[in-house]
Amino acid sequence: MNGIKFGTDGWRAIVGKDFNAENVALVSKAIGKYVFDNYGIYKTIIIGYDPRNMAKEFAMQCAEILSESGFKVLYSDKVIPTPVLAFNAKYLDACAVMFTASHNPPEYLGIKFIPDYAGPATSDITDEIVANLGKSFQAHIRGKLIYTDFSNNYFKRIKEIIDFEKIKELQTHIIFDGLYAASIGYFDKLLSSNGIKYDSIHMYYDSNFGGGMPEPKPQYMSEMIDYIKSHKNYAGFANDGDSDRFGVINENGEYVTPNEIIALLLMHLQKNKKYSGCLVKTVGASLMLDIVAQKLGVEVIETPVGFKHVGEAMRKYNPIIGGEESGGLSIQGHIPEKDGILANLLVLEAMAYENKTLVQMQRDLEKFVGCRFYNTRVDKRLQDATEVDSVIERFKAMDVINGQAVVRKDFKDGVKLYLEDTMTWILVRPSGTEPLLRIYIESDSTDKLEQIKNFVSV
Repeated sequence: MNGIKFGTDGWRAIVGKDFNAENVALVSKAIGKYVFDNYGIYKTIIIGYDPRNMAKEFAMQCAEILSESGFKVLYSDKVIPTPVLAFNAKYLDACAVMFTASHNPPEYLGIKFIPDYAGPATSDITDEIVANLGKSFQAHIRGKLIYTDFSNNYFKRIKEIIDFEKIKELQTHIIFDGLYAASIGYFDKLLSSNGIKYDSIHMYYDSNFGGGMPEPKPQYMSEMIDYIKSHKNYAGFANDGDSDRFGVINENGEYVTPNEIIALLLMHLQKNKKYSGCLVKTVGASLMLDIVAQKLGVEVIETPVGFKHVGEAMRKYNPIIGGEESGGLSIQGHIPEKDGILANLLVLEAMAYENKTLVQMQRDLEKFVGCRFYNTRVDKRLQDATEVDSVIERFKAMDVINGQAVVRKDFKDGVKLYLEDTMTWILVRPSGTEPLLRIYIESDSTDKLEQIKNFVSV
């Protein structure tokens, strides 16, 4: 059982080391016991995998273990994005097991358990799974294993949400960077099957993700950015390894931050699609979202960092949209799980409804907010966990930072300090996996941002 630890989004480890057949068997049986104890043997379990090395093989190992234990197991007949599998958990009233390491480096693989509410497993659920490691259960029925295509259920739902006819009116050209990842055959198919033209690159699976990272950030989307800069009026879209995160590039070849996307989609959903409700965001997300929500008359629910917290709040409050600063979001009426495919389609829909480019929408957003926000994150490595605690306590005691008074403190996730200019804040929180402090900083000035960055880096 060495090396098995469920973090914020499942268990992840390096293939051939901790992620091996023995440990996969232990986790598979532990999940089986959890489902057996909480739902009974007649609960269907669905299993999927992304394009990572050995993901398909380990997923089959898990499927065989669970079917031999008495469960009806539906096994994906092809690579599948996490949000597609999660939606099917809801649609089929099933529990799901996804083999993915999301945006981690190629040498990693992971197991993500998704309960039938179709969102990330909460800590109490993963704690019970970990407690089940090495335990057994007894079912006296014969299970079965069925190869299944889950895509059509998802496609049908997305077509109910997205106005593809409206997207056809879009003047901006589309380029899709497959990033060798799971959204290939899903995002592009939703476009093509609805008569929407697009250009594309990197449209094949590669377990090494082209020698880069399966993460839709500018440094890994450089070829798409170059394409946009050399062609007129193109916007670019990508997803991470398992398609739960999104990445958007505007017509100037510039990265559109997840905070901007969440804000723009909140405005779009309320104005153009008449959604009502609140906004769920993490404590690490931009103050810009609070300002937009306030101006729209939308209540804000703030959670700790991590989509499992966002998903839990979405189930409780049924918001217009829930999102996080790292590129994950979902919307009302869908699933309480990140869906990067849906996010990209919603951006296209918003552009079509507004009849504007992304660049124009970003400028309008800045005018609506009244300023521009800048943010960064500093990862501060420490000696051990005890030092992490002492540094956080030191920040909790601070009343002045870089000459500015601390006017408010929030402790829902580490410590968040709001400064007197009302536009600057600092969030200091521990990493869940190593002796590391993650320090988030935001301000309406690059000078203030750099000054505070220098202050906290000492």
